[in-house]
Amino acid sequence: MATLILSAVGSAVGGPVGGMIGSIVGQYVDQTLLFAPKPRHGPRLGDLSVQTSSYGTAIPKIFGRMRVAGCVIWATDLVETRSTSGGGKGQPKVVSYNYSANFAVALSARPIRSVRRIWADGKLLRGAAGDFKSSTGFRLYPGDEDQAVDPLIASAEGGDRAPAFRGVAYAVFENLALADYGNRIPSLTFEIEADTAPVPVGAIAEELSGGAVLAQGTPAVTGYAAGGDSVRSAVQTLADIIPLSLADHDGKLVLAASGGSPKALAAEDECSRRQVIRRAAVAVPDEVSLTYYDPDRDFQNGLQRATAGNPASARTADRRALPAALEASAAKGFAELRLAALWAGRTTAKAEFGWRQATVRPGETVQLQGEPGRWRVNRWTLRAATLDLEMSRLAAHSLPQAGTAAPGRPVSEPDLPHGATILHLFELPLGGPRDGRPLLFAAAAGPSAGWRRAGLLASFDGGASWEEAGATAAPATVGEALSALSPAGSTLFDDVTTVDVEVVNDSMWLENAADEGLATGSNLALLGDELIQFGRAQWLGGRRFRLSRLLRGRRGTEWAAQQHGIGERFVLVEKATLALIEAPAGSSGGEVRLNARSVGDADGGVAASLVLTAESLRPPPPVHFRGERLTNGDILLRWVRRSRHGWAWSDGGDIPLGEEREAYRVAISGPGLLRTAATAEPAFLYAAALQAEDGAAGPLQFAVEQIGTHAASRAAILDLF
Repeated sequence: MATLILSAVGSAVGGPVGGMIGSIVGQYVDQTLLFAPKPRHGPRLGDLSVQTSSYGTAIPKIFGRMRVAGCVIWATDLVETRSTSGGGKGQPKVVSYNYSANFAVALSARPIRSVRRIWADGKLLRGAAGDFKSSTGFRLYPGDEDQAVDPLIASAEGGDRAPAFRGVAYAVFENLALADYGNRIPSLTFEIEADTAPVPVGAIAEELSGGAVLAQGTPAVTGYAAGGDSVRSAVQTLADIIPLSLADHDGKLVLAASGGSPKALAAEDECSRRQVIRRAAVAVPDEVSLTYYDPDRDFQNGLQRATAGNPASARTADRRALPAALEASAAKGFAELRLAALWAGRTTAKAEFGWRQATVRPGETVQLQGEPGRWRVNRWTLRAATLDLEMSRLAAHSLPQAGTAAPGRPVSEPDLPHGATILHLFELPLGGPRDGRPLLFAAAAGPSAGWRRAGLLASFDGGASWEEAGATAAPATVGEALSALSPAGSTLFDDVTTVDVEVVNDSMWLENAADEGLATGSNLALLGDELIQFGRAQWLGGRRFRLSRLLRGRRGTEWAAQQHGIGERFVLVEKATLALIEAPAGSSGGEVRLNARSVGDADGGVAASLVLTAESLRPPPPVHFRGERLTNGDILLRWVRRSRHGWAWSDGGDIPLGEEREAYRVAISGPGLLRTAATAEPAFLYAAALQAEDGAAGPLQFAVEQIGTHAASRAAILDLF
């Protein structure tokens, strides 16, 4: 087009010689600025969604607001961190490996203002508030010509060899945790803001051409990633959708929407020949569909259509892909504008004029006497005595009109901040015997529903030394009691007592469970130090629930049923949400400290601690403890043992002992009396002679403990009057 324009300019000014000079100048402009022959293809829809790391990959220039993948321009080897757990008697050590990565990603070949959201493998890595969902260091270099070398790159490459990538906007990730991404660098995409407002297409062409092209009244796009090796390859996809004209005005190339204001061609200058051709309507598409990037759908592909007549009877469709970010209403307007341009352009004209109209330039808009509408000059031919113009009719509007359109429902991940960690640490009989190693469990969550996980450090010597303890499990359902649970027994359903609890965020929910489900362990929860089960969970509004139809003192925690208060912890016990922390053998009685640290926590993380009381190693307290005074004055005590090996009576037979031997300790107390005795069976006879020797008189209290391999059970108590 520039060749035609500048050739025409040269001929008008200097005759045939001037035309030849103008043609040469026009070819130079074509090749270096606008329309280089055989250019690389410009951006296409889908080009911006795949991260690359290849030499020679073109880095686009970002205008407005776009989502792009970028190109990895620097990286180190993966950083491996090893941690060891387990290794007790008869158990193998478990070695865990975690990986992180250091790398830099080029984003734009022109300066940008900021990076908003970042996605990793399609999931949010950084939210709109600037919060990261996985642990990483992050630095952004906006592409200034004086930006400094990144310190991480400088330390790895050497200060004299490290590039600053001046003029290129890029991001550096330091120690990005890869556990959430299969221990590999994920495919990243970035929401980039280069300009604060929508950018006119002409302004893009002006900047890319270095000022060789001026713009007038061109439509704007929300965002665009200009790529290719020429201005043409960068903007040709835009010009394919948007009716644009390029014309010479006072020695400058001016890009405008359909040529701007029309110039009237005087009828007296027209020669005898005029030909107007109207193609049949069936030869023109009666539907235009436009695919684009929709900012309201996280820059996923959107589709808008414009139809002429009844959409159900459409003959042919013109399908176009515009690799630009547009609001849905703007995309609808572009589709309607292109449809109008196709229908108007089916009418073309050829006419001869005198030399006085030689100032008309290709690309300009004119009015033809006797023909309605505006016409664009497509070709200009100067003959011996006449000027031949070839023209096509233009649509009524040169700029898209805002249409009524909806972007559709976005398919996106909720942008929830990770937030701080809430950590609970407890020792419970939730597993089998572990050769003297107490079983600790960590349950963690956050006040924000976006909380994911935290890394754990454990100390078993009061904080003198710390070791890696893996990471938390999936977010647990946690909260606190709003009322104090009353004491109750553990042998029957408690249909009288209720307790109100409040969970910590809106994503947590408590549900009912049938009795059959309770029998298999459903709705097991830790309230304070007591394990309970609940059959009904009545929603009270907000995050509050009322729990009823209770089973109390589960798994030997009857002792904690007397110790409840407002504000105590509530943890729904589910295998998938508990992280196992194995303490060293023989550590009962010592203090355990646990530290959790996530991307939402302060530098010091969140701490929890407890003194090990061997709850996971104790046999459960004996049950069905009863005493009988025999006719000879003897007192016969009987009880039923329980086992750490199982909590369900599945076959009606006796359950395994779960200890190296069966042994019990019996304590007898009364006024001025304290006696202990040992027995190897679940019974003890307090003979009358022994009572007389002890001076037993008045009420007596009996306490029986089962002596386990690693710890004694809590006592079962019987008062006898």
